Amino acid sequence: MIFPPLIFMLMLAFFVAALIMLPFLLLGMIGGAFIKLGLSPSLMFWLLIFTLVGSMVNIPIYTLKSGEVMGDTVVSYFGMRVRVPRMPRSGQTVLAVNVGGAIIPVALSLYLLTQMDFGLYLPVLVAVVILVVNRLARPIKGLGIGVPGLIPPLVAVLGAYLLSPPELRAPSAYIASTMGILIGADLLRLGEISQLGAPVASIGGAGTFDAIFLSGIIAVMLS
Repeated sequence: MIFPPLIFMLMLAFFVAALIMLPFLLLGMIGGAFIKLGLSPSLMFWLLIFTLVGSMVNIPIYTLKSGEVMGDTVVSYFGMRVRVPRMPRSGQTVLAVNVGGAIIPVALSLYLLTQMDFGLYLPVLVAVVILVVNRLARPIKGLGIGVPGLIPPLVAVLGAYLLSPPELRAPSAYIASTMGILIGADLLRLGEISQLGAPVASIGGAGTFDAIFLSGIIAVMLS
């Protein structure tokens, strides 16, 4: 299933943001903490691009019975706009996993964990972000669960500054933010999906992708 998690102009804005960061990455002005963990500047840039492109790919995993399903309409949430795709079958919600918003961030988080010598502070930080995201998340009719894009990564950054060693603040913030969003908004609130009339509910897709992508941008800048 291929469709963007946000309308074209917002996707373009994220792409431009990644391009603006490229020269700073190549000059070593940002990204130092990730370089020490084995991620080169060019790889960090391409991970951002793959996250953006992969956000259009949703892998179906389950079908839920739903009420009246909305489709082919624009839905707004927390200042973001999404075009809800039209699906051939009514009365069903397809549960999917988003490649750019879930699979890539989880894989990157697991890689970072294998490279870091972290302590109890990281599980505590992840738990804090999960709690905040879960409280902020809202059911959006026709879409699924939505979260405000900037608040989760900013909470993760603040927590990383207070709890993490300086050299691990950036990767800790990224892990806490992305995992906190996926668990706090998508996984812990799956039970509400069937009531929202969404043709597709994508874990890491529309509703949470903007927060996850911004987590990557902010974490790289923090490093």
